Amino acid sequence: MNVALLIDAIVKQTTVLIAELATSGGLRAPLAHVANQVFVELATELESQGLSRKVTADMFGMALRSYQRKVQRVGEARTVRGRSLWEAVYDFIRARDLVDRRSVLDAFQGEEEALVRGVLHDLVESGLVFTTGSQLASFRAATNAELGRMAEGQSRDVDELVWALLFRMGPVKLSALTMLGGLDKAALAASVERLVFSGRIRQEPADKGEPIYAASHFFVPIGTPSGWEAAVFDHYHAVVRTVCAKLRESGGRSSGDDAIGGSTYSFEVWLGHPLESDVLSALKRFRAEYSDLRKRVREYNEGHEAPQQTRRVVIYGGQCAWEENTDAEE
Repeated sequence: MNVALLIDAIVKQTTVLIAELATSGGLRAPLAHVANQVFVELATELESQGLSRKVTADMFGMALRSYQRKVQRVGEARTVRGRSLWEAVYDFIRARDLVDRRSVLDAFQGEEEALVRGVLHDLVESGLVFTTGSQLASFRAATNAELGRMAEGQSRDVDELVWALLFRMGPVKLSALTMLGGLDKAALAASVERLVFSGRIRQEPADKGEPIYAASHFFVPIGTPSGWEAAVFDHYHAVVRTVCAKLRESGGRSSGDDAIGGSTYSFEVWLGHPLESDVLSALKRFRAEYSDLRKRVREYNEGHEAPQQTRRVVIYGGQCAWEENTDAEE
């Protein structure tokens, strides 16, 4: 079994997805943090599966000491203990009305200059910081009013993504969500408050003083102009969780009566093919059947008290179609 080849292929497909997301709708999303984020989260997940740090370091092809140093280095800034360099630079700018680039670089001279410049670029691209000039650039943090106007247009998308995260990861503390790095604590708390008020999520008894949140359902209606980020996460999460569950259950082997697993079917049709309509409408039929099933399950559940132990079943379906030219000359 060539697991290394499979991992390389999955990484390739994942980078294709990330690149598409980073440029969707004409955006140029910052990606400076991705490599470090992947390293930290992969290392954390390997250790959570019971592997020692020595074994994990060996899997990365690193000596134990080098591995430990890298985990520490990418987790926090060297000049500001316990905080990321991104947070430190942002707080430095926010504490001043206007600050030039040289002052920022001097304040963080213990860091690599290229890394500080990258953080400045990331802060500007995210809209948290504004810049003027080029060679003699100066920076100022966005005001609360400016951040509020920016958040107004993003709050719906944020709420639906947080809803999806809580549905798939919950019950969970908010601190666990902030570790994902996509939202600050204030924005996350505001989103959760809106979701609780609307009834889409619920607050459960606190654990060590920190509230826990969960969601019993999640869906993005067909045709909704916003919230596609949540739908993408929900679909991708379902695929990954199914594959992982299948590997743990039977090492990937399938049987006719599986309750966990997936199947992929490919069809080649053309204009005028007698089964073209049947193939292209498969997604429509899938959505109709399982939307109805989900409705019937929810209606039953609302009238019956669930036992302490329940089973969550996730069924996902995707469809893609593209044109292929079989003309050898072309």
